[in-house]
Amino acid sequence: MARKAVVAIGGNSLIKDKNHRTVPDQYEAAAETCKHIADMIEQGWDVVITSGNGPQVGFILRRSELASHELHEVPLDYCGADTQGAIGYMIQRAMYNEFNKRNMNKSVATVVTQTLVDKKDPAFENPAKPVGSFMEEKEAKKREKEEGWQVVEDAGRGWRRVVPSPIPKKIIELPAIEALIREGIIVYAVGGGGIPVIENDKGNLEGVAAVIDKDRASALLANGLDANVLLISTAVEKVYLNFGTDDQEPIDKMDHIQAQKYMEEGHFAAGSMLPKVEACISFIQRGGEMAIITDPLNITKALRGETGTRIVRGYQVPPPPERR
Repeated sequence: MARKAVVAIGGNSLIKDKNHRTVPDQYEAAAETCKHIADMIEQGWDVVITSGNGPQVGFILRRSELASHELHEVPLDYCGADTQGAIGYMIQRAMYNEFNKRNMNKSVATVVTQTLVDKKDPAFENPAKPVGSFMEEKEAKKREKEEGWQVVEDAGRGWRRVVPSPIPKKIIELPAIEALIREGIIVYAVGGGGIPVIENDKGNLEGVAAVIDKDRASALLANGLDANVLLISTAVEKVYLNFGTDDQEPIDKMDHIQAQKYMEEGHFAAGSMLPKVEACISFIQRGGEMAIITDPLNITKALRGETGTRIVRGYQVPPPPERR
């Protein structure tokens, strides 16, 4: 049977720098990453691609704000849906063109994905994820009063809206994703961590204004699919201890117990490498075989064990029995 992998790419990886943020620029960045994913597929992997969507949601929110004098604004959950469709289109077209160059008979499909969260998740009582544009304090307080937003001053740069970031519990469209994989179709799903939804008292789904960490959701998806590998593609070739210092040291391989220890020692920055390592640990703890963190250029080399950081299962040796 073919090996299965979930490949998570960052929303920021579609934007190379501040001068390359247009939609065509993002497509070119996506196409470059898709070349390396196509290498995997050519080697026999069944692949589900996930991505972040932070910058793209920010762009939609900003456009919505600027046009609010004339058009209705776009709710946050619908921003997530919009970006899943747009990024999915980029991935589908880039993969199709790459398969065409290689004479590979493969299809790609996008699944607009909902991710269930617990409406009692503590994150809803403590929103902390900034979204949207910076505002003057007066505007922020006005929207807080009129629209029920929660706002904070962000490091001296202005005021921003903050929303919850709850833990993902279930990928609603998992059966559809599984069905596509069984047919040999490459899937893009769980964009931006999925559209956050809760179950109401009748068991119906309702969208909520929240943001789900895409690496956590990708790990949950990988476990649900019984994937062999969770591969997180990011800006660096390997994970480092003491990153950014004179003593920084690359990690070639660590087990999930070591990874947890390094995490507790503060080696991984919040909002950067920390959620990626947390997702890898979660994937292993729930039965996954191996997780890999590397950059797009080195995806196939990392799968061969030649580079990247590999996280595998660790086993704790019980202490010897006490002598009597």
